[in-house]
Amino acid sequence: MEVQLTNRQQHILWATVRHYIATAEPVGSKALVEEYDLGVSSATIRNVMGVLEKSGLLYQPHASAGRVPSDSGYRIYVDQLITPSLRSRSVSQTDATRSLLPQSGTEIGREVEVALQKHLQWEDWGLETLLQGAAQILATLSGCISLITMPQTTTALLRHLQLVQIEAGRIMLIVVTDSYETHSKLMDLSPIPEETQRDSEVIDRELQIVSNFLNTHLRGRSLLELANLNWSELDQEFQRYGEFLKNSVAELTRRTHAPTATQIMVRGVSEVLRQPEFSQLQQVQTIIHLLEEEQDQLWRLIFEEPELEDVGKSKVTVRIGAENLLEPIRTCTLISSTYRRGSVPVGSVGVLGPTRLDYESAIAVVASAADYLSEAFSYFNP
Repeated sequence: MEVQLTNRQQHILWATVRHYIATAEPVGSKALVEEYDLGVSSATIRNVMGVLEKSGLLYQPHASAGRVPSDSGYRIYVDQLITPSLRSRSVSQTDATRSLLPQSGTEIGREVEVALQKHLQWEDWGLETLLQGAAQILATLSGCISLITMPQTTTALLRHLQLVQIEAGRIMLIVVTDSYETHSKLMDLSPIPEETQRDSEVIDRELQIVSNFLNTHLRGRSLLELANLNWSELDQEFQRYGEFLKNSVAELTRRTHAPTATQIMVRGVSEVLRQPEFSQLQQVQTIIHLLEEEQDQLWRLIFEEPELEDVGKSKVTVRIGAENLLEPIRTCTLISSTYRRGSVPVGSVGVLGPTRLDYESAIAVVASAADYLSEAFSYFNP
């Protein structure tokens, strides 16, 4: 259920999260009065913090302590209360919180870009060396464990496409990839004008023309790139095939493009494990085991392919605490994005740290690193 907060509640939640991130100590109203210009009394802050606790956004580790953000509190913070240019989702932001924001995402991203350009030379390095260097810089700048997957080496390319009428109102899309694998999708085509239904030869001719058109535009391209096809270029008389084609292609893309888990470059483990959240040996051991022995599980979590309509768009995914599906990191935050060859995602870049991390900086670092690697990857031809 979505939590609706007033400007004052947003303001105090923002300050609470910021203070806890900085200190790792439960936050009381006195600390917020002293550190932030909230414009309200300590008693008012206590009352608001009590409301936020009842809403599940804050909690008390023990009765006499201040408050600590919950996973839900961090989620509100990320979705609504940090610099808009850093967020992975589009959510409004109040003037109250905007006035207290620290360094902008644009400024942080620029610093990351400068650091990558200064220390990495993709013109002179091999791909693996480049990714290792990027992982180390990412870990240093974020203070988290950095995770960069090696790129996918194969991508299904379209060799031939054919539309075939099976019966009235039923059409099959047949796709042959560059590896000569054949895939098909049978779908209903509707609505079909009555006069067209009576003449199957008309439909056959239309399907052949549309097939020729698509082969001309798509041959040799990745199936994931089909979202970039300008469907409006189809002649008006063929527009009724547009929705059928988009749905069919989306289904075939999901069916034919199954990415293969690759090696993950891991850096920054020793630094992040010094954080107080990782003081228990058992927790440290489970995380290290995941990073070293079960990378395939982690890979499936970090490498998220976009939906067909989102191909070519940059997106940062933030998973907080229990939102992570893997038990060893359900007390951590995983921030990730994909890097691309052209518009096709081929690898992933991310950071893993405690839920108490500097989200503004971490999101900006991941986004900038993904963009940099996308640019660098165009130089290579794996």
